[in-house]
Amino acid sequence: MNNIEIMEMTEEHLPEVLHISKLSFPIPWSQASFQKELRNIFAKYLVAIIDNKVIGYGGMWIIIDEAHITNIAVHPEYRGIGLGDRILTSMISQCISQRVTAMTLEVRASNYPAQCLYKKYGFKEEGIRKAYYEDNHEDAVIMWRYFN
Repeated sequence: MNNIEIMEMTEEHLPEVLHISKLSFPIPWSQASFQKELRNIFAKYLVAIIDNKVIGYGGMWIIIDEAHITNIAVHPEYRGIGLGDRILTSMISQCISQRVTAMTLEVRASNYPAQCLYKKYGFKEEGIRKAYYEDNHEDAVIMWRYFN
């Protein structure tokens, strides 16, 4: 884990990010969606890299004093080694340095590993979005973390 580098996502990372997105989500983001995010002044995207290979990424929007996590994904071959933790803590650190007062996200009701990760870092369930996901109309759990 020591040789993993977390850095800002750039256009050159997109082919590998797209691959991870396809492996991770029933409805993966398109290249155009990621390109739009890279131009979005509110968006902050990070990649995790080992040996010049992207193995995970995370993104969020920071608007005024709140952050909304858009997605976090780890390549299946690198799951279970704490990479999601590294990406999330890097995002939290960025929020703290920008004086963000709260972070929020939606996560599939069935995605217990992700919910556990978020709870580990102080996120709490605060609501449900009924039939939020297009692919199967699954509910989303709304989670928030507040900074003091």
